[in-house]
Amino acid sequence: MTVESSWVEIACDESGFSGTNLLDPASPVITHASVDLAIAEAAEVIGVLRTRLRRRSEYKANQILRPEQRPALEWLLTTLQGHAHVHVIDKTAYVAARVFELFTEEPSYGAGTALGKDHSAAVAAVRNRTGFLAAFVDLTRTKRVKLLDHAAIDRFFATMPADIPALRLVTRARVEAVMRRLIDDDPEIPPPLEPLVPALAETLLYWSAGRRAVAVVHDEQSALTKGRVDRLGAYLGERAPLRSFVQVDSREDPRVQVADFLAGIARRGTPDLADLLAPYMQPYVQPCDQSWAATKSSQV
Repeated sequence: MTVESSWVEIACDESGFSGTNLLDPASPVITHASVDLAIAEAAEVIGVLRTRLRRRSEYKANQILRPEQRPALEWLLTTLQGHAHVHVIDKTAYVAARVFELFTEEPSYGAGTALGKDHSAAVAAVRNRTGFLAAFVDLTRTKRVKLLDHAAIDRFFATMPADIPALRLVTRARVEAVMRRLIDDDPEIPPPLEPLVPALAETLLYWSAGRRAVAVVHDEQSALTKGRVDRLGAYLGERAPLRSFVQVDSREDPRVQVADFLAGIARRGTPDLADLLAPYMQPYVQPCDQSWAATKSSQV
């Protein structure tokens, strides 16, 4: 079966997204969760959780993480196995990697994904240099900026560590050239402070597994503009064909609500949940042939 003739629809949501405030120690990670449930299946899950949590309307992941709700939590994480995935982004590491992806190589929509260059050694060396990373974030906030901010560039170079060899490739000429392209909204450069873009890319690569197209239903996110999603889809091409991308109000789609629950649990989860969450962090495995409903545990 070709990729073009095989496809899957997933619903996605995130937890921990804080705009360009990526260095807040109180919110160190972003989790991006996705599920391949049908609407009726997701509605059944939400119905069980609503009953268990005794909530008629709004409910959040922190409610199901309460000690008295452990049976409901275990039921949910067991029920979703084989039908969900979570991609986790360490915000500080993301910012550190962006320094090298922007200023030492040609920026692309593969940056921050498994398809991009591995900067892990350099990231480990620079991730604790908080002042330098904060200067980078200030420099690359280009919204409403029309001219080069030479003072911001000065601060960036003034805080740059001198003991990290990889940073010797970062020149002022290179920084100024890239910043001009960002200010001019060069469509070939992905937004430097929007981790949801590479998170979506990794999600597509996971569900496609190189053998099928992916249709996405996503909670409304201003970071995922049509232009960015289109360019990401073009970059991924046949590696993870993007069949369609639709944003919805999470209150109107139970599949997105389930993804929201899972993202929140993964972001806030304690070490004792490691075994239950591990299946969602592993490489994609084709779901079993049995129907989703037939594999569920008994309701709590």
